[in-house]
Amino acid sequence: MNAQTPASRTAPGRRTALIVAGAAVIALVVAIGWIIWRPAGAAAPAANGSAAPPTVQNERVDAIVRDAMKADSLKAVIVRVTVDGKVVAMQAYGDSMTGVPATTDMHFRNGAVAFEYVSTLLLEYVDEGKIALDDTVDKWMPSLPEANKVTLRMLTNQTTGYPDFETDPGWTAAYNADPFHEFTFEERLKDAFNRPLQFEPGTNWSYAHTNFMILGHILSMIGGAPLDQLLQKKVLGPMGLTQTAGYTTATVPEPVLHAYSSERRVALGIPPTMPFTEESTFWNPAWGTPIGAAETTTITDMATTAVAVGTGKLLSSKSFHEMTDSKLIGFGTPLPACAGSCFTQVNGYNYGLGVVRSGSWQLQNPLLSGYSATEPYLPSKKMAVAVATTFLPGAFDANGIYDNSSDRLFRQIATELAPDDPPPPLPPKKN
Repeated sequence: MNAQTPASRTAPGRRTALIVAGAAVIALVVAIGWIIWRPAGAAAPAANGSAAPPTVQNERVDAIVRDAMKADSLKAVIVRVTVDGKVVAMQAYGDSMTGVPATTDMHFRNGAVAFEYVSTLLLEYVDEGKIALDDTVDKWMPSLPEANKVTLRMLTNQTTGYPDFETDPGWTAAYNADPFHEFTFEERLKDAFNRPLQFEPGTNWSYAHTNFMILGHILSMIGGAPLDQLLQKKVLGPMGLTQTAGYTTATVPEPVLHAYSSERRVALGIPPTMPFTEESTFWNPAWGTPIGAAETTTITDMATTAVAVGTGKLLSSKSFHEMTDSKLIGFGTPLPACAGSCFTQVNGYNYGLGVVRSGSWQLQNPLLSGYSATEPYLPSKKMAVAVATTFLPGAFDANGIYDNSSDRLFRQIATELAPDDPPPPLPPKKN
């Protein structure tokens, strides 16, 4: 569910991936009839059968998407591109389910895009004078390891040294055995701290879902309300997101972009020679994001998010730069304790506060449970690109590993439409 670097691929044993310099790290049946809960004030999802937003065709984007669908074995692609608020491309391709075409109003999981909302909420509290980024977490959770050293800033820029609960073997086995299970905050904490810290707080960089899980919990304490309600009131609503909301179940509002995955192949003992794909649409996503930040969205809201975050719509100038400036380039060292998730930050991938920087582009690009989505923004061109994809069986290798195709597709589109300031290219695809 985390942000993916250009060559990220998912694999058994980890639900998300994080790659440096093209080296792949591991990431990540249908549930029906669950009652959904929507935060007070959240906009109702589009009514089933309502008209999708109008298609806006762009020949250059269209050609890129159609080529990518063949090359990357994509089942569906939804794309939206805006420049200075004007839609220059908006189209859906392929099928959600067999015989059910994908449409531009379909809902899908947004994974780590929620980290941008959580970080925005944090910085709003900073702007209001309620907290400071360098406040230590012992003020709220004194029992955490090194709580008097770990700061809110460290939680948000991934420098705490806290282990990622998602890499705990027990957690991985439990998820693969039951992807519908809802992991509680306490369960995640236990799995995170079964192991010692990876490094002293503030001395290295390592991606860990644990950090944002804890940050979301602290923000709910600061705001005096559940995180989903705070996000709706102070972030999602003010950003103008009408089709993005958090849920307490694995529901996806209609109309649904369905997802399919082979990533449990190894865990289930299915031989590489045997065809295997399962629907993953309704796997419970409430594991990689803070409690209350497991969300669904649409391609329009994704593009709106890219603009709102990329322009600092809700933040002071100081907080906006704290969130989006490339401050960690050159920081970080690979260590055995955090192999695969700790590395030196570079221009092609460096982390702000819940935001990934890739060249001049600001983005999040989650990959989880058969969904891939990327929403970047280029300030100099006022350009937002939102891409969501699902996968055909051919996208998965013999171990169930698959690439973040939406990230690659965004880079192709961005290079075509902004050739004077393209994002860094992806490393060659590995066979």
